[in-house]
Amino acid sequence: MRIRALFGGFVLSALCGVAFLAARSPAAEETFSHPKHAKLFVSCSTCHTAAERAGATMYPTAVQCAACHDGTRQPVVTWKAPATPRASNLAFNHVQHLAKRGRRTPGTCADCHTASGGKWMSVRGPQAEQCLTCHKLPAKSHVSLPDSACATCHVPLSRAAGLTSERIAAFPKPPSHDAPNFQAASAHGAQAKATTGSGHVAVSCATCHVRTYCVACHVNAPEVPQIQALGLNAAATATPPPVAAPADHAKGDFETRHGTQNASACRTCHTQESCAACHNAQLPGTARALFSAGPDRGHGASTTGKLPSSHTPTWKTSHGPVADASMRSCASCHRRESCLACHVPDPAGRNGYHPASFLTRHPAEAYSRSGTCSDCHNQAQFCQSCHQSAGVVTQRSLLGAGGYHDGNRQFFVGHGQAARQALESCASCHVERDCLTCHSVVKGRGYSPHGPNFDSERLLRKNPQLCTACHGTAIPRRQ
Repeated sequence: MRIRALFGGFVLSALCGVAFLAARSPAAEETFSHPKHAKLFVSCSTCHTAAERAGATMYPTAVQCAACHDGTRQPVVTWKAPATPRASNLAFNHVQHLAKRGRRTPGTCADCHTASGGKWMSVRGPQAEQCLTCHKLPAKSHVSLPDSACATCHVPLSRAAGLTSERIAAFPKPPSHDAPNFQAASAHGAQAKATTGSGHVAVSCATCHVRTYCVACHVNAPEVPQIQALGLNAAATATPPPVAAPADHAKGDFETRHGTQNASACRTCHTQESCAACHNAQLPGTARALFSAGPDRGHGASTTGKLPSSHTPTWKTSHGPVADASMRSCASCHRRESCLACHVPDPAGRNGYHPASFLTRHPAEAYSRSGTCSDCHNQAQFCQSCHQSAGVVTQRSLLGAGGYHDGNRQFFVGHGQAARQALESCASCHVERDCLTCHSVVKGRGYSPHGPNFDSERLLRKNPQLCTACHGTAIPRRQ
């Protein structure tokens, strides 16, 4: 024979505790029935002593049960008290509650555990409306009461005992949670701030929520005092909240303008990892300002990489001008290898990447560094092979015609600026000994290759071997 609890929203453990009677007889087990025992007991405290006396047990003893279940009048049963605390999130003490009620008006267990007009020991859990009537709270849905009223009956969920994930998930939802903008910081974020007491989080939030519930959305949880003020409850981790993208994410221009938003607004839901789903080559500055995923932050909103709206079916043949104008935007998603899949460096097929007239103007492009030739070309081989076949070769003359530099008859006079601007272009044809003809204090003419504001001490600390090429071991030091 098994005694099993009858749970209600406002559980009175005096009559609704979980207990079991293991039958010794071959008779089938049946749920304990209070009405069947109604004629045997005139007081609930006969079995549930702790309802009226502090420190007593809430359940009958084996000796009490054996008074009837002696094997003669009734089958013998073995009493097994519950090993775990009563599943509840109520801040309720029967002795104190009855004492306060007795000073105002007489009351019995039946006032809360029997329906109005019900028979003796037709037990049921008390209803929230009964609590509201006695506590003089507004007669409306108890989940719509003011924040300060929750602590009258409930403890925070982090202190609740024995609740399962299913029971937590079945908690009634306040009407405010159905508002279209409830996920916005101006809605639930404002409601979460404590309005009474010394805590950081509202009592109403702590009654139904724990920290892990918020971390599912809030990547910035360690920085939010309201979330940190919530406790933990292992059973609540199995009930993550539904997550929906904010309304502005559905606007047509969000794709192009989201990178200009303040990173503080994105830190709530997004980590650097969620941005990397699209920006897989280089994270923009806004994304680098976000937090990285961690054990206290969760993974943040999951994003799926997709092509920008500009990448239409004809994008493959029309993307060139856009890439020329804003290569930085391409670099967010594409690496050099992405371009080389189609644009293979080949002198015979140079028009595959560069415009038809590029050959005639590429010296200016290379000099101004509007493009980086070395990304695709080996300048020591690719450039020389073409220049040599065209007769544009290096001439070791200090003044006058210079072959490759014929475009500027006096290039030698201003070549220092060009070298500082794009030294890799010089290295396509020249080697270090060409420079040491003039720029050496050991065997050359002693011309300084250093530009204005040159910090020799810094270079010495970084790599002193570079100085020996021109100065030998007699490296001058700043006085």
